[in-house]
Amino acid sequence: MNFEGLDPGMGEYPPSLHGTLDAGLEPSMDPHLNPTLLQGVELDVDGLAVPVPEQVHLMEGMFSELHTVVSEVGIPVTATHFDLQEEMLWIGNHRGHVSSFFGPTMGRYSSFQVHASDDIRQIHSLETGVLFLSKTNLKCFTRGGLVMFDYPLDEGADMHSLITTENNTMLMGGLQNYVSEVDLNTVQETQKFTLEVPGVAIMRQTSRYFFCGHTSGKVTLRDLRTFKTEHEFDAFSGSLSDFDVHGNLLAACGFSSRGLNGLACDRFLMVYDLRMMRAVTPLQVHVDPLFLRFIPTYTSRLAIISQTGQCQFCEPTGLANMADIFHVNTVGQLLMSFDVSSSKQALSFGDSGGCVHLWSDAPEVSYNDYSRETEFGLPCLVDSLPQLDWNHDLLPLALIPTPLTSSEPLLSDWPSALVTPSPRRAPPVDPEILRTMKTVGFIGYAANPRTRPRNQVPYKIKDVELEYDNYNQIPESPIGRDEEPHLYMVPKKFRKVTIKYSKLGLEDFDFKHYNRTLFAGLEPHIPNAYCNCMIQVLYFLEPIRCLVQNHLCQKEFCLACELGFLFHMLDLSRGDPCQASNFLRAFRTIPEASALGLILADSDEQTGKARLGRLIQSWNRFILTQLHQETQEQEGPQAYRGASSSESAIGKLFGCEVENSSLCRCGKETVRSSLSLLFTMHYPEHNAQDKTLKEYEFAEILKRSICLEQSTQAWCENCEKYQPTVQTRNIRCLPDVLVINCEVNSTKEAEFWKVQAEVRALRKFGVSEETCNMDGFTFDTRAEDLRHVWIPLTLRMSISKNQGLEVSSWPEAEELSAPEEEDGAFLYDLVVTVPHVLDARAGGNLVAHIKVGETYHQRKEGVTHQQWYLFNDFLIEPVDKTEAAQFDMSWKVPAILYYAKRNYHTKYDLRIKNPIDASVLLTEASLARKQRKSHATFIPLMVSEMPQAGDLVGLDAEFVTLNQEEAELRSDGTKSTIKPSQMSVARITCVRGQGPNEGVPFIDDYISTQEQVVDYLTQYSGIKPGDLDAKISSKHLTTLKSTYLKLRFLIDTGVRFVGHGLQKDFRVINLLVLKDQVVDTVYLFHLPRKRMISLRFLAWYFLELNIQGETHDSIEDARTALQLYRKFLNLSRGGGNDEMRKVLKGLYEKGRQLDWKVPESEGEDGPGGGGERASGFPVLGL
Repeated sequence: MNFEGLDPGMGEYPPSLHGTLDAGLEPSMDPHLNPTLLQGVELDVDGLAVPVPEQVHLMEGMFSELHTVVSEVGIPVTATHFDLQEEMLWIGNHRGHVSSFFGPTMGRYSSFQVHASDDIRQIHSLETGVLFLSKTNLKCFTRGGLVMFDYPLDEGADMHSLITTENNTMLMGGLQNYVSEVDLNTVQETQKFTLEVPGVAIMRQTSRYFFCGHTSGKVTLRDLRTFKTEHEFDAFSGSLSDFDVHGNLLAACGFSSRGLNGLACDRFLMVYDLRMMRAVTPLQVHVDPLFLRFIPTYTSRLAIISQTGQCQFCEPTGLANMADIFHVNTVGQLLMSFDVSSSKQALSFGDSGGCVHLWSDAPEVSYNDYSRETEFGLPCLVDSLPQLDWNHDLLPLALIPTPLTSSEPLLSDWPSALVTPSPRRAPPVDPEILRTMKTVGFIGYAANPRTRPRNQVPYKIKDVELEYDNYNQIPESPIGRDEEPHLYMVPKKFRKVTIKYSKLGLEDFDFKHYNRTLFAGLEPHIPNAYCNCMIQVLYFLEPIRCLVQNHLCQKEFCLACELGFLFHMLDLSRGDPCQASNFLRAFRTIPEASALGLILADSDEQTGKARLGRLIQSWNRFILTQLHQETQEQEGPQAYRGASSSESAIGKLFGCEVENSSLCRCGKETVRSSLSLLFTMHYPEHNAQDKTLKEYEFAEILKRSICLEQSTQAWCENCEKYQPTVQTRNIRCLPDVLVINCEVNSTKEAEFWKVQAEVRALRKFGVSEETCNMDGFTFDTRAEDLRHVWIPLTLRMSISKNQGLEVSSWPEAEELSAPEEEDGAFLYDLVVTVPHVLDARAGGNLVAHIKVGETYHQRKEGVTHQQWYLFNDFLIEPVDKTEAAQFDMSWKVPAILYYAKRNYHTKYDLRIKNPIDASVLLTEASLARKQRKSHATFIPLMVSEMPQAGDLVGLDAEFVTLNQEEAELRSDGTKSTIKPSQMSVARITCVRGQGPNEGVPFIDDYISTQEQVVDYLTQYSGIKPGDLDAKISSKHLTTLKSTYLKLRFLIDTGVRFVGHGLQKDFRVINLLVLKDQVVDTVYLFHLPRKRMISLRFLAWYFLELNIQGETHDSIEDARTALQLYRKFLNLSRGGGNDEMRKVLKGLYEKGRQLDWKVPESEGEDGPGGGGERASGFPVLGL
């Protein structure tokens, strides 16, 4: 706000302005207040709200004074603000003090000092706190007065205004020649916008522009993204006082230059039309305007406020009326601040005497349309304790509250090590019962051997240790796994998550309950989905994400291609889970994966017999090697080459040149060089008789593991026999990402991790090794959170001049000095931890802690910060960085660690160039040997027919079953789906949606499969045995990858798919399509809370077509869906929504009469077709 030209006496506050106060009130006053400034202001004894006298009556629709409250007597109120979230009014004064008042009764809520000397220029409320702007400082406090952040501004800054924008950022302007943008998440300045006209005193915002009011009298309109000036209004020749924007109108008040007489308040308001960007007729008012605001109710009213307290309402395009003027009783003081509530029901005025006046147009005023409930401090309960009778013999002395007078821990403060839950296990069934039991159905009967008392089961308390990778307590039925006992060791977010299937499948399952972020999870019900966590790890490495999406080759089963397709879906998803079904299908066909034992049988996955810790580490080594080979190969013109022909991007990212030396005792040394993509941890041998705890730094063990030295038997060419040799490994360079397999596969390694973490925590809290060796020693609760942390968050690594590796821990927040960087030292930050969760009830689980970088947050959420997340299949949750490094060895065992070189991704090309082009739609040969041209059922697209964005494409797909559904009957007779049937796409058809060949298919591919089909579903799919066999099929047979590329090209082009039940089709094909590209006739002809209607019934009712007689045909179904969409458009154009609703009601009524079955007789026509029969598409004749 620019105060130039105001009354010069505003800055002077003479003590004798109001005379003296009645002496009878002086003892109850605050001693800091000046009593000479209180004349004419009614104060209650506590100095709180002053109610309006009872004779004042508030008329609906007319503003009247409701309350007056004193903040600090004599201190001018420089800022007022109605809270946007709660029913609260904020007041800031000239001395940097802030007070808040609750509700229309103006009860004091909080009061605290924001700045020692500077005045409060502007107040703005957020969801979590309140921002206060002073001349050189920006602070954020909670509503109770706790500091959230303190952001000092540049030296020489003189800030006057702020405004919040999208993505949780904020703009600040003042008398300097720039506007600062600050990110409220990181509390850091993101950029500065240089101004052509300095002095931004006021800022407003609409959906189109930023509006900046300058002290020179100009108003500039600026672009929302670039802040560049789009237009400029030269409003006043002197200075600008205030302006506001509503709809297409901008109104401003200010001062005009009067030559040598200085500035004078201009009684003409400048009004501008933002549609034509020009001024309309100025509005003459009857007061000297200092503030103005739009208060839109039924019309766009303007409230104009003068310095002396006069307020006038008028229309911005009409004439001002003297009758619309009212006066704020300031008792001779001058108004300094003004604000309007978001509900437009309340006005607040702050004057130079420290009072704030609340005006309202309704007795029951509400500041916001929807305000949340305000939290109040709990009252002190000490004074309300009951009277204690000392003469009573049985009076418990525990009723007397005793304060803690020392820092000693309480006796009841037990360490968590002594309160670890240990639920009792049910005893095994008597062998005699099992021997004599007879089974009828699923119920067993046996005579009671009477070895135990009736209705009593004895429990034997034993210390049962959990053996790693050994699960003998798995319930035979998966239903029992969901029953949570009262005490459970594994936290809920780390347990194996399962999908609850209903009659609608997944449509009514609430994935948002498990994932409130915009990152996509992965579904776990697919075979070999144990690697979901590692897929997420690879996705959140930016160079890998870009590399595989740029990769495309001719191989049918290429993991790099399938990862690229999967990562594309993860990029598009906005929090909905995806499936890795196509990737895992290709993974199952790789011979090396089967040879390494990475392909799990269904029984091993369900019973939890797989050793997941070892398995995921082997998978980690396999995937890096496989991606390295696949991205290094060059196959055909479509092969992507991101690196040189001799080295792949995987080698650049993870590769480390290793020198292996073998020294025989005869003196002959053999040296070989190789490329290592990861390293395995090796731990020192521990003597069981030695009970002392020897401390090892993680960096020391890591260095030993990388530069490994061990003795083994090897062939010596000099001795010509196997000899004991010393093998030494050294590295010549450091990788960009250091991958570590932890190899904690037995109780010995687990005990080593546990001991090292405990010793590290004890040393941090100053406990000696002798103390921790004492029997009965336990941890204090302060050290409990750190006792499971051994690995550092940051490592410093370098290779010295004599080729020696140096590894040490490093504080995470510190950077290397310039000499250290010149010597080749690098910092490695922990970015991934993959723990194996030991859960005897559910068979164990694998999760990943991933530090998600700024680029991912920028794409998904529009913010730039880094955050650790827990990825547990489709459960995604933010976690603290300490939790990512914690490993409680009783249930959480480390498996894989990733350390990334700081800022490593800057040297990689992170652009994604879509390698899928229009050539995928051209004619291709069939895999079937017997397929002939006479059997062709489609005409491929010509170059002139290539689809464009918005074109319609009819789509239908048919499926076969690979694995049957697994279900269980509950005790109440209902069915519970444990695992859904696994489907595979068998036929995909796309038909033209417009043009002269509308309805003619251009894709009709039968998908070859190498997996065993258990049910061809011929009645519903039309697929017969042999149709998918390349040796005997007469269909146009292709690979899934070939057809997938065609659909991906159509999706990327932006076509709109029309079909019936497309959600399931895309799910099985494993494609993610945006909602605006899908037209599903299931939902077009559907009323809320009613059943879905089949395509056959819709075709009979609306089109008078009898389809799907014996089997389904995807060409016929795709054409019918297109015709139904055309019918829907005609009905919508004809009568609008009301007419369409009548048609749908008639459809449901007819369906109920016929039990949703199409009549067999040919004479009965569908009554809902709208009279004339729908014209069909041309029949394809080839």
